[in-house]
Amino acid sequence: MKRLADTNTTIDTWRGLEQRANDALGLVELAAAEDDDAAVGAVAADLESEVAALREQLEALDLELRLSGPYDSRDAILAIHAGAGGTESQDWAEMLLRMYLRWAEQRGFETQVLDMTSGEEAGIKSVTVEVRGKLAYGYMKSERGVHRLVRLSPFDSDHSRHTSFALIEVMPEAESAAEVTLDMDDLRIDTFRASGHGGQNVQKNSTAVRVTHVPSGIAVVCQNERSQSRNKESAMRVLEARLLEVEVEKQAKQRAKIKGEHIEAGWGNQIRSYVLHPYKLVKDHRTDFETSNAEDVLEGDLDPFIDAYLKSTVGQEA
Repeated sequence: MKRLADTNTTIDTWRGLEQRANDALGLVELAAAEDDDAAVGAVAADLESEVAALREQLEALDLELRLSGPYDSRDAILAIHAGAGGTESQDWAEMLLRMYLRWAEQRGFETQVLDMTSGEEAGIKSVTVEVRGKLAYGYMKSERGVHRLVRLSPFDSDHSRHTSFALIEVMPEAESAAEVTLDMDDLRIDTFRASGHGGQNVQKNSTAVRVTHVPSGIAVVCQNERSQSRNKESAMRVLEARLLEVEVEKQAKQRAKIKGEHIEAGWGNQIRSYVLHPYKLVKDHRTDFETSNAEDVLEGDLDPFIDAYLKSTVGQEA
């Protein structure tokens, strides 16, 4: 039903553009038939404004047209993991979380933090977020990889320059049980008391849930909900997404092997650098797109980077 609704929305959008283009052509014909210079000038001004608006909308739709992969239309599971470096990297992970939440908000996406482990002094060690919206995975898949921050440390009394890393994972949500084979006998489900903030129910009862897929060793923890059943439901969604991502990566490796090319997604392959000192620059190392407006990027202005990445992958399978 969700896919059908999205398709109907897309059809309505393009039909609306077609109607506006026809109306613009009608203005051209009207201007050509007028003998009054003032009337022609008024029609020309209206036409110029409408053409500019149509061009802007078409450019936005051009970005969506690039998202035609088998999972691009789905909701996404975003996971952020602080790298080595203690408080510095944990603070960087929290900065990235804020950046993605702001970006999602600006796009009208819904987000829900499923699990979060706080750092000892500041920041977060890891966080898992569900992002719901049209083409959520298609947009967010460009963010997978290692993100590097260079800045003057706010936690160092000498205010020396530090380099921090965080790993971003993005997975498509499974739409049906048929996509992921889950045998309940392969699952180990443990419950325990949540370690995060919460009311008395969270603190006194074993509401947190850990689900382990024994054959693969993949374990998922969810503890942000107030009830054990809702945490279990969230954990199962994340586990299904992780198992689906394993299958997607397996297929990608098979395709890469046929093409004779393979790039390992690991900590050594940083995709983007955010430099805040001694100058300000955010640069994507895959596309070479860069901007000196680091503040806006950290406030969620990611679309130029996403657009550049999608343009660079035209013709490649997602």
